[in-house]
Amino acid sequence: VAEGEPGEGREPFELPRFWDALGQTFQVTSQEATKLSLAFSRPPLPSAEDCRKLSEDVQNAVLAVATVYYWLPKGQGTTLRKMVRDATTEVVEGMIQLTDTILNAPVESLSQEQLISTGGVWEACEQVSNLPRDNQAAVVSALAACLGVVKDAVEEMERALVEGQDPYGDIMEDEELGFRGNRDTYWSEADRQLLSSCMGLMKASKACLKKVLAAVKAHGKADSPEQIAQLDDLADIANEISPSVDELALSMYPPVNPLAVRLNAAKLASVLKKVLEIAKTSHVCPPSEEGWVQFLTGAVDHNMNKVKSFTQGQL
Repeated sequence: VAEGEPGEGREPFELPRFWDALGQTFQVTSQEATKLSLAFSRPPLPSAEDCRKLSEDVQNAVLAVATVYYWLPKGQGTTLRKMVRDATTEVVEGMIQLTDTILNAPVESLSQEQLISTGGVWEACEQVSNLPRDNQAAVVSALAACLGVVKDAVEEMERALVEGQDPYGDIMEDEELGFRGNRDTYWSEADRQLLSSCMGLMKASKACLKKVLAAVKAHGKADSPEQIAQLDDLADIANEISPSVDELALSMYPPVNPLAVRLNAAKLASVLKKVLEIAKTSHVCPPSEEGWVQFLTGAVDHNMNKVKSFTQGQL
């Protein structure tokens, strides 16, 4: 049983106490990084006894950070736990880098690398104050990150489609890179019809993440194991949207292979349908939210059917 898990002879896990303990261990680690860096910032070198004490203090600080992380039960949410784990890993790796820098640097003066490494540990330790405090906040953060990536992909593809017949125009001015009249660098009218439906799917992806994010903000709770698990399911499936959008976008550049486009569009449509289904059956979608779920499900089907019809005779 992980430390901090409720069990016989143990106190029940409490999130506020966990955050207090994690904040303290991160702060101590930051202080130990400062002590270690200052000790090796100028001659003379610390004595063997001082080095032993410094090493011991650094080791204890890092072990304390790792130990407190393991207090966080998986039942508090895998999305939250992953974010805490990533922050903890960054602190540990920062301290390893600082130690390596000190071991490999000349002792004459404080090196630029040592300053950067020390600052890196400070920055990693300060991140604890920005971590989401429960799984609802963690899933909001994860969904917002996904939405940002998908927004960028949609805008990039919209620009490529609007900027003219040649999406490679800005990178193929040099004759050595390819013949400017090569049809493989252009979209045909048939391509553009197909791509219009693909853009419909990409925009539905953005709308889907936007609506799910708003629903989690408005109705999401992390008070029961069931609610926490539903939020994790939403975050897990939402994480598949961005890679699926990217794969579809890549297949949309000329020369367009209709089969590749159709397969990638079908994959994205399948992921979106799963997101909408999981959202619909979870606590974040009360009856007031059912309208947009139905609308977006229809939009995904509509655009996928158009992709199928445009590629029917080309496969």
